[in-house]
Amino acid sequence: MPQMFTRLLVLLLSVALTGCGIFGKEIDPTEGWSAAKLYAEAAAELDSSNYAKAIELYEKLESRYPFGRYAMQAQLDVAYAHYRAEEPEEAIAAAERFIKLYPQNPFVDYAYYLKGIVNYNRSVGFLDRYIPMDASQRDPGSALDAFTDFSVLVERFPDSKYAEDARQRMLYLRNNLARHEVNVAQYYMRRGAYLAAANRANYVIERFQRTSAVTDALMVLIDAYRALEKPELAADAQRVLDLNRQAGRLITEEAQPPKGDVARKLWKYFKLDEN
Repeated sequence: MPQMFTRLLVLLLSVALTGCGIFGKEIDPTEGWSAAKLYAEAAAELDSSNYAKAIELYEKLESRYPFGRYAMQAQLDVAYAHYRAEEPEEAIAAAERFIKLYPQNPFVDYAYYLKGIVNYNRSVGFLDRYIPMDASQRDPGSALDAFTDFSVLVERFPDSKYAEDARQRMLYLRNNLARHEVNVAQYYMRRGAYLAAANRANYVIERFQRTSAVTDALMVLIDAYRALEKPELAADAQRVLDLNRQAGRLITEEAQPPKGDVARKLWKYFKLDEN
C-alpha cells in the first residue's frame, strides 16, 4: 500500500512539473511577453492570414497592457482581423469600440471607413443578386448601413485619405439601391399592383436623381399609369422622359465599384516598428 501511494505521488509530481497539472492549467507561452513582442507576434500572424491566432494575441495585449499606443493600435488591428476572418459583426463591434474610446484619435477615420467596408462587402452579394425571384423580399439593410457609414466619414473627415474611396463607394451604393427600388416596382407591375408600382417608381425619381435607374423608373411609371387608366398622368411621365432624353440629362452609365480594398500596415501610423 505505501508503495502504491508513493508511485501515485511521483506521478502527480511529474505531471505538475510538465505544466499540465490535473488541478492547474497549461502554461501560457506568451506569459511575460512585453507589449512590443505581443504586438509584433500578433501582426506577424495577421500578415500570415492566421486571423484567429492574431485576434487571440491582440486580445491578450489589450488585457495585459490596456494603456498605451500598442493597445490602441491592437484595437484597430483586431477589427481588421475580424473583417478578414469574415466575422462582420465582430469587426463592426471592434471598430465601434475604438470610436467610442478614442473619438478624438487622429486615426478614428479608419474605424469609420472599416465599418463602411464591412457593411459594403456584406451588401455587394445582395446588390449583385437582387433579382432572383421576389425582389420585394430582398433586404438592402447592409447597403444602407454602408452608405451611412461612408456618409459619416465624408462629412466628419472630408480630408481623410479614405474619403475619396468612400465617395466612390457611395455613388455605387446609391445607384444600386435605386436599381433595387426599380426592380421592386417592376415586380409589382408583374403582380398587377399598379398603384404600388407607380409609388415605388415615383420614389426613385424623387430620391435617386442623377442615377441610371431614373430612366427605367419613368418607364415603369408610364406603364403603371396606363394600366391604372390614367392617360393624362401617363402622358406627363412620357413627356418628362422625352424632354430629359433630348436634353441629355438622363444618366446612362452604371456607377462602377472602386477597385482595390482596405489596406493594412496600420502600424506605420504609430511607428510601432521603430521601438
